[in-house]
Amino acid sequence: MRWSGQELGVDQPSTLPGLARLNNLVRTVRTPEFADMTFHEVLAKSALNKVPSQSAMPFEWTINPYRGCSHACVYCFARPTHSYLDLNTGEDFDRQLVVKINVADVLRSELRKASWQRHPVALGTNTDPYQRAEGRYALMPGIIDALTESRTPFSILTKGTLLRRDLGRIADAAKSVPVSLAMSIAIYDDELQQSIEPGTPTTAARLATVTAVREAGLDCSVFLMPILPFLTDTQAHLDEAMRRAKAAGATSVVYTALYLRPGVREWFMQWLGGAHPELVPRYRQLYARGAYAPKEYRAWLADRIEPLIRAHGLQRGSTSSATGGVAPPRAPRAPAFAPAPAEPEPTLF
Repeated sequence: MRWSGQELGVDQPSTLPGLARLNNLVRTVRTPEFADMTFHEVLAKSALNKVPSQSAMPFEWTINPYRGCSHACVYCFARPTHSYLDLNTGEDFDRQLVVKINVADVLRSELRKASWQRHPVALGTNTDPYQRAEGRYALMPGIIDALTESRTPFSILTKGTLLRRDLGRIADAAKSVPVSLAMSIAIYDDELQQSIEPGTPTTAARLATVTAVREAGLDCSVFLMPILPFLTDTQAHLDEAMRRAKAAGATSVVYTALYLRPGVREWFMQWLGGAHPELVPRYRQLYARGAYAPKEYRAWLADRIEPLIRAHGLQRGSTSSATGGVAPPRAPRAPAFAPAPAEPEPTLF
């Protein structure tokens, strides 16, 4: 294998201390194909992750074949998971990736247990299963096959256009188990998208993937998440988002405002200070009470976006108890073609 000469021993200085403590680390590799990135290959002890019972998530189980994500989204809520390995939540999260190379085999073993009740399993709820590394490691086909063979329902949320590689396999799976697919497409301004999501496919490429999913005979929701206050919450931006999602064939839209938990807030505010310093005081005020945008802002956002969803003949996505992902839409509403009235900016913020 061409990477074998690039192996790093766990006791070498270049190996990070948190990873050196792992007893399942196989090797650490770098390759010119992925500039400035390091892959830490591990043997997973488990594949299925139980979601804490107190969580509000609509699924009980997840699978995360990777830890860290080359999509490098500044706002990614999963960044704090890297601190467990003594890696920072900024550049290390983007460039130091943990790869569970045996995840499909471990998953098959877990799914064969008599105790497994075929609970819905969600993929893409932490880091993206179709990030660029998946093109090298190809972990998802084995995961999809294992879930399908065991008749386990599943959902996939991704920003990765590599999803198209597996559409035939997923369409076959959907013939025997409930499946939900969603593309995360939050930003419809190309310059802003490349600044805040530098490792992701373009918005146009992701919308084309939505169309490919629909052409494969599957529903596809668009996750307009997160909506960035004062950046992507304008009437014009949201209207354009709905127009393009509808044109791509999206069957529903899910949205929420930016969530800034500790470990994410610092990295996001550093980016904001460089890209939009004029907004730093407004964000500090808006998020002064915690990680969530205030309920007043969220109510204002709903009043702005809900009419646009209806005006473009879309539906707001709802969760499915069958897959843990987005439920297939009900009978479509009659589209309202009258333009949504302009609404003032929220003066409270």
